[in-house]
Amino acid sequence: MKKYILITIGALLLVGVGVGIFLYIQNKEREYFPEDLEEIPVKVVRFDRALLNINPNDAETDIKKLYADYEEFMNIYVEQVLGFDTRDTTLLSESYANFLTDTIFGFKQTNQEVKKQFSDISQIQKELNQGFSRMHYLYPKLEIPTIYFFVSGFAGSIFSYGNTIGVGVDMYLGSDYKYYSQIAHDYQKPCMDKKFIAGDVLNYYISQHIPYTSKENRLLEHMLYRGKQIFLLSLLLPEVPKWEIMGYTKEQWDWCIQYEQQIWNKIMDKRDLFKTESMVKTSYLNDGPFTAEISQESPGRLGIWVGWRIIDSYMRHNEEVTLQELMKDGDAQKILEKSFYKP
Repeated sequence: MKKYILITIGALLLVGVGVGIFLYIQNKEREYFPEDLEEIPVKVVRFDRALLNINPNDAETDIKKLYADYEEFMNIYVEQVLGFDTRDTTLLSESYANFLTDTIFGFKQTNQEVKKQFSDISQIQKELNQGFSRMHYLYPKLEIPTIYFFVSGFAGSIFSYGNTIGVGVDMYLGSDYKYYSQIAHDYQKPCMDKKFIAGDVLNYYISQHIPYTSKENRLLEHMLYRGKQIFLLSLLLPEVPKWEIMGYTKEQWDWCIQYEQQIWNKIMDKRDLFKTESMVKTSYLNDGPFTAEISQESPGRLGIWVGWRIIDSYMRHNEEVTLQELMKDGDAQKILEKSFYKP
């Protein structure tokens, strides 16, 4: 009897050790970057200040000066953001003077709010420096972009040309900014805050330089491709909360964690992973008030969230795989199988 008890206890101890090792592997954070990584400063051009310093009573003189001081960006800004012919400086000057003094649509008030909220961009600069320094460590051949802040008149948040990324800072004044009710849905507003600027810029940059490589066009491939992007972004900005990386509120993130098993079961029961229909992919991947394929209580873009969770599990279970190898691997089926993802 004693011998039997000792064997049983020994077996339980071995099981306990095995479980302990498994949990250690699951919870251990991989180190992808050296602690002493050299920081590379990102150039942020305050074109927004130059725009908002235009004198409405002599706008044409100031605008001609902008063409001289910021020739390339000014032409792109006028054409792509404002939609004007760059040669017609008279019409542009009249329109911009009206924009600077408008109180009906809230442009004057918004421009003042931009000046107030973006008087100090040190936190944004810090995150951009950290993110692009880490990106450069992974991909040293990629050129770090120059970032131009501008005011868009609510026309757009991010655009690029060449190695320049423009950021419409008037689209990042906070989810409760009163004039956003005129231009955005409620589900879009939580991300319209300046704390999302660095993440939006880096995510845009990732999507530009790391292409979709899979030969398949199923939901699974798109989920994992987008999941890789968010996984990488979370490593580039390790101090940013995961829900903000995803563009969720804390409550939305907590909902996903609470119902992760049910979300996965529903996806598998419907066999949505293997569907190629555009409507299915749009439902899971595009922004919206909820993910229709799952629940009206869910946040939007749940396919990306699940894709991120699968990629995270895959990298925890396959420590020999580098980030560069992950990002160029288009074999979604293999990644899913070797992720051992089972919430």
